[in-house]
Amino acid sequence: MTKPFLRLAVLIGLFPTAASAHSGAGGPTDFVHGFLHPVGGGDHVLAMAAIGILAAHLGGRALWLVPISFVTVVAIGGALGAAGFPLPFVEIGIGLSVVTLGLAIALQVSVPTLAAMGVAAFFAIFHGHAHGSEMIDRAFGLAYCLGFVTATALLHGTGIALGLSIGAIGAASGRRLAQAGGGAMALAGVALLAGIL
Repeated sequence: MTKPFLRLAVLIGLFPTAASAHSGAGGPTDFVHGFLHPVGGGDHVLAMAAIGILAAHLGGRALWLVPISFVTVVAIGGALGAAGFPLPFVEIGIGLSVVTLGLAIALQVSVPTLAAMGVAAFFAIFHGHAHGSEMIDRAFGLAYCLGFVTATALLHGTGIALGLSIGAIGAASGRRLAQAGGGAMALAGVALLAGIL
């Protein structure tokens, strides 16, 4: 049972070799394009899945409060980006989110729910801004926003399912799998940052 999860963790870690989905070039801004923006960039996929995995690891109220914090602030960040509000270091913030969340998973960090919510919200502003700044036609802004918020929530749900599955395979095996997957995420984040800087 461990091998399928290990393969998935490795696949997730290798996915973002060309991860930046933020070309700055706009495109259609309907629901589908909003939905595809997060799932089309490995950096977003990794960070949003990591939020779910971390929430599953923390358990209790964190299981829903941490993802809700991210989803709420990603929508706010999207609105700021769409409005043209300048936010420095967006790509660096996104890269750091992958590194930080990957390390938190690898090290099995346990923090209070409020602290995890704060970290999730902090990184969500960068992800949301990246989504919103690529929306060129404000006429379809709500549909685009609903698309990327829906994709974000589904990626969190996928991460939660993965995190709960990892926890169900046993303490030692689950710990090794989390270390491998989280480490791969963190290294992917370093690669993203290296490409940005």
